[in-house]
Amino acid sequence: MHLTTVERFELPAAADMHVHMRQGDMMKLVAPTVIQGGVDTAFVQVLEYKKELEAAAPGVNFLMSLFLHPSITPEVIAEAAAAGIAGVKLYPQGVTTNSDAGVADMKAFYDTFAAMEQHDIVLNIHGEVLESLAPPGTTLEEAFLPTLQSLHERFPKLRIILEHCTTAAAVAAVKACGPTVAATITAHHLYLTDADACCNPFAFCKPIPKKPTDRDVLIQTIAEGSSKFFFGSDSAPHLLHTKTDAAESGKAPPAGVFTQPFATQLVLLGLQEGIERGVIAEDAITEQNLADFLSHNGRRFYKLPAADASKKIVLTREGATIPTSVRNADGSVEVGNSRAGDKVFTLTWA
Repeated sequence: MHLTTVERFELPAAADMHVHMRQGDMMKLVAPTVIQGGVDTAFVQVLEYKKELEAAAPGVNFLMSLFLHPSITPEVIAEAAAAGIAGVKLYPQGVTTNSDAGVADMKAFYDTFAAMEQHDIVLNIHGEVLESLAPPGTTLEEAFLPTLQSLHERFPKLRIILEHCTTAAAVAAVKACGPTVAATITAHHLYLTDADACCNPFAFCKPIPKKPTDRDVLIQTIAEGSSKFFFGSDSAPHLLHTKTDAAESGKAPPAGVFTQPFATQLVLLGLQEGIERGVIAEDAITEQNLADFLSHNGRRFYKLPAADASKKIVLTREGATIPTSVRNADGSVEVGNSRAGDKVFTLTWA
C-alpha cells in the first residue's frame, strides 16, 4: 500500500488512549466527534461523568482514570481496581493546564505505585518537568526521562505509559525499557514543530512540538511498527475565541490542539507529509502497521478485547476538507480545528 496514492482502504476502529472531553456544554459538543474521528474506544480522566459521556457519544467505550494526588492511597487503588478503573494519571505539578494540584514528590507515592503494580492498573504520565528544573539546552520532556527510568526500575511490573512523547530521546528511552513501558503519540506531533507552535494559536500545545528531526523520528517510529507505541490524540478543546483573543493581544493562548473530529485522518496526513519529505519510503506505511498503531497496540497494552471485527472505518482519498471549527446549534460553544482548510481522507463507518 502506498499511502500517497491509495484511493481507499479499511481499518479497524481506532482506540484513542488520551482524550480530553471537558464538561458541560463543551463535553456535549466534542464527545460525538470521537466517533466522527474513527474512534470507538477512548481513555479519559474522571469517573464521575462517565454516564454523561456515554449519553453524549453512544457506541464509544470510555475508559476512565483517576488523577494522582494525596487522596489516591493504596486502599483507593484497591477500590479503583474493583470498580474497573483503567489507569491513574500523573501530572508533575505545574507543568501544564490544570496541573497545579499535580505531583511534586514522586517518592511520596511509592506505596501507591506499588499498589498499582499489585492490582495491574496503568500509570499514565505527562512526562515533563518544570522549566526551572530542566538543564540548559534540554527539553522539559528529556529532563523527565531519568524519572521514567527510575520508576520502571523500582516497579518493573507496573505498566507505565509516557503520554504524548515528542522527542527522539523519549522514543529511545521507551524502547530501552522493558515491555511494561509504552508511549502514546499524538496526531499533531506528526506535523507540528516548535516554529508552528510559536506562531499559530491553534498549534500551541503542551508538550510543545519540538524540532523537525524529532517530528520525523515519531513518523519513523510508527513506520517501524513497534508494539510499544500507539495512538493517543491528546485532543484538547478550547473555546475558539480564547485562542484568537490571546493571539491578538500578544499573550500565550490556552495550550491544546483540537484534532478529535479528524483524529485518524490527521495521523494519515502527518504520515503522508513525512513520505513527501522523504522521511520514510512510500511503501513504509501498510494497513497492518496503521491498524497496529491506531487500534491494536493500545488495546493490547490495556488488556482490552480486540477491536470488534464488525466495526470498520473506511478511508477514501481526499474527499473531505477540515472546517474552521465545530460549534453547537446556538453558536455559544465553538472550537477551532487543527489544520483547518486542509484536505484529508473521508472517513465513514462500514
